[in-house]
Amino acid sequence: MFRLLTVLAALVALCMSALPLARGLDFDRLQQALVARFGETQRPLLLDWQRTLGEARGVGEKEKLRRINDFFNQRIAFDDDRSVWGEGDYWATPVETMGQGRGDCEDFSIAKYYSLLDLGIPVGKLRLVYVKAAQSGPAGNILVAHMVLVYYATPNADPLVLDNLNPQILPASQRSDLSPIFSFNGAGLWQGTGNQASRSNLSRWQDLLARARAEGFQ
Repeated sequence: MFRLLTVLAALVALCMSALPLARGLDFDRLQQALVARFGETQRPLLLDWQRTLGEARGVGEKEKLRRINDFFNQRIAFDDDRSVWGEGDYWATPVETMGQGRGDCEDFSIAKYYSLLDLGIPVGKLRLVYVKAAQSGPAGNILVAHMVLVYYATPNADPLVLDNLNPQILPASQRSDLSPIFSFNGAGLWQGTGNQASRSNLSRWQDLLARARAEGFQ
């Protein structure tokens, strides 16, 4: 098992090393990609995102988190991949998420991640985290697969959680409803129970990176 996880970690580092840092975005190219695929209807949403990024450049990091978290939580409707894409699990680029105007937890987290990178937050401070989220059901609490974005002010800090289920940005220590499984970022780091980082997840991430580059996230 240790050898398998070592090989898997190497594969993760290789496929994530090409992650664009999303700085100096070519918004003309992003608009062209959005309009060509989704039409003119969603162009205002992308322009509002561009405006939000511009207005957030001069504020502190925690205020950047708040503005980006609020933007996507308020402007994107939650929906599952089967309804949006006709697939069981599809990781959308920010342009695809804004083009559809809806997405699931991965899509919210990825869009926030790219946005904060563009605002200059170092990749080492951000993690995309797969969790099990406790939610109320007819028979009581159930655990569902979920993804959030977390921010570390310092390497050993209690990370702040950006979530579409709970719009309030809270320290992870105050989110007892979330149980981390594994986490990653563009530096190729996986943490937690590494055996959960399946090859299918790596394939989806690699595919996302290629589509994002084609849209203009260089």
